[in-house]
Amino acid sequence: MKKQSFTKKTLSNIAAPESGRIYVHDGHEKGLSVYVTPNGAVTFFVRKRINGRDERIVIGRFPDISIEQARQKAMEIKSQVALGKDPSEDKKRLRAEITFGEMFQEYMERYSKKQKRSWKFDEREVNKFCSHWFTRKASHISRQEVQILHERVHDNNGLYQANRILERISAIYNRAIRWGWEGTNPARGVKKFKEKSRDRFLKRDEMPRFFAALAEDENELAREFILLSLLTGARKANVLAMQWNEINFDMQEWRIPETKNGESHTVPLSDQAIEILERRRAATNSMFVFPSNSKTGHYADPKRAWERILKRANIADLRIHDLRRTLGSWMAATGTTTAIIGKTLAHKSVQATKIYERLDLDPVRASVNRATDAIMDSVNNATRRR
Repeated sequence: MKKQSFTKKTLSNIAAPESGRIYVHDGHEKGLSVYVTPNGAVTFFVRKRINGRDERIVIGRFPDISIEQARQKAMEIKSQVALGKDPSEDKKRLRAEITFGEMFQEYMERYSKKQKRSWKFDEREVNKFCSHWFTRKASHISRQEVQILHERVHDNNGLYQANRILERISAIYNRAIRWGWEGTNPARGVKKFKEKSRDRFLKRDEMPRFFAALAEDENELAREFILLSLLTGARKANVLAMQWNEINFDMQEWRIPETKNGESHTVPLSDQAIEILERRRAATNSMFVFPSNSKTGHYADPKRAWERILKRANIADLRIHDLRRTLGSWMAATGTTTAIIGKTLAHKSVQATKIYERLDLDPVRASVNRATDAIMDSVNNATRRR
């Protein structure tokens, strides 16, 4: 058996044998090996003596499993054996011909619900688009079937939804492979539809029409929710769940306990935003700024009001999330730096995060105030010209 440090190049260049198997040890991680079959398949494994028996614990195929993932798994296996555990038990269970539905439940319980804040979306979307596969053997679902599903979801629900369900199918299979299932991922090689970054925001000529239509809408709760969404630049879910104990009227700040990034975020509140909040405080005794009789106790979704407002304002292709981008766009137009915009909107990027951490809240507050003043001035000027 040969020994060499595993790299993508070395594993890809191992010549397949005419018969039998070729075995190669990793020179980097002791105990990790691969075997290569005549059809060129490269499979990671660890051989250990467990309960007096020589056990070959298969990790998975390359490149479905990366070299780093294989090394990490090899370390975990050796650690379990050292503690007297049998790491092959999970593998033996997963090796059985499980259905896609069982594989999905395994994914939800062992990974998604434990490590993803968005696990409910995994649960909802896979049940919506893939339930017809639940009783099928996971190994019997073909790449062609995944391709057909991807195209059908694209035609009926749009390219973004199609790409997201493709990602979820691939993730389910990849996790099963990492846990010892010896099949292949049928989503591998299915290309995503090309996505275009959305750059829609309320433009200068649309702003007066939007505010006029907003003021005319009969749903006061929706009106004030939409306006506060624009003036804070916060995400829809955070504004919907806003609570009074998060608002500091003296400091004119709103502390969001947890954003999409999993971190807290403090939003400076402009004078216009404070006016809205003071009206809301006088109108309700609920813990929520936008209370409702829904299961959550707060307003769920202003979808119908939003559709009415856009129709009345003759504005197309605008989403509530675009209000967030609108504040950022107007901040940029009033001379705000990219760093401060990122701080305001709680964006998180590797390049900019350290800069954000050094920013004081005062320049952020000043920028928000300039942007909201500019928005209001444009509306007032347009109204006077009528």
